[in-house]
Amino acid sequence: MAWSYPSSTSSSNTTPQEKHEVFISFRSEDTRNTFTSHLNGALKRLDIKTYIDNNVNRGDEIPTTLVRAMAIEEAELSIIVFSKNYAASKWCLEELVKILECKKMKGKMVVPVFFDIDPSNVRHQRESYAEAFAKHERNFEDEMKVQEWRSGLLEASNYTGWDCNVNKTELEIVEEIAMDVLNKLNRVYVSDIDQQIAKLQQLAKLQYEFYERVPNIDEYYKYKATDQRIAELNMERSLRLLRLSPDLLSHLESKDNNIFGFSSSRRNIFGF
Repeated sequence: MAWSYPSSTSSSNTTPQEKHEVFISFRSEDTRNTFTSHLNGALKRLDIKTYIDNNVNRGDEIPTTLVRAMAIEEAELSIIVFSKNYAASKWCLEELVKILECKKMKGKMVVPVFFDIDPSNVRHQRESYAEAFAKHERNFEDEMKVQEWRSGLLEASNYTGWDCNVNKTELEIVEEIAMDVLNKLNRVYVSDIDQQIAKLQQLAKLQYEFYERVPNIDEYYKYKATDQRIAELNMERSLRLLRLSPDLLSHLESKDNNIFGFSSSRRNIFGF
């Protein structure tokens, strides 16, 4: 049974409730509680909003199908987690087709990830993928639909992606993928700095109030040290937003040693 994709006028009860940037397509029984869960967590730590289907038992319910299709359309980027049993699921294959359609028609981004599977097995439908398609060919009379799935696997597996069969820990892999997605979305992560600044601002306020009640040079220096650290973090935040690479920073510092110091010129440039 093929998906019936929604139009932009579909009713609101089939629309995903939260805005998201990334759709994750995966085979539940393979990776839900392992790799996909860890990847989703890494993306959320970078403040990337994701759509991940929590409907473990996928039936033939049309509203659920429409929600997933609309979620794919809304996402700026889709991650396809190819695992050993991905091709066994018609729902996964239909998600794949929809993802590729959105790439062609709307310019959406696609990031394939090969987890516990050789990319060539996906590309050429070998081993577990060959077994899955043998079943599909027996169960589906629509040969064109099965061929569409095959073509989709070939196309998606040729995009630049991530092969998890490397000498790295899963933690390293998911963090690298998350940073890659962040860059592809043209986003810069500054929430960690914002949290530090907020805490230090509260501390500086308390330090200054204490100094006003009990004037003491040591308390004043404590307050000024906190205030200076806030200025340093604001500078780091600005540099991140400007996307200045370490090489460029070194070059600028070599030209003017004061440009990144606590000087009036820096305050004029960045407004501090």
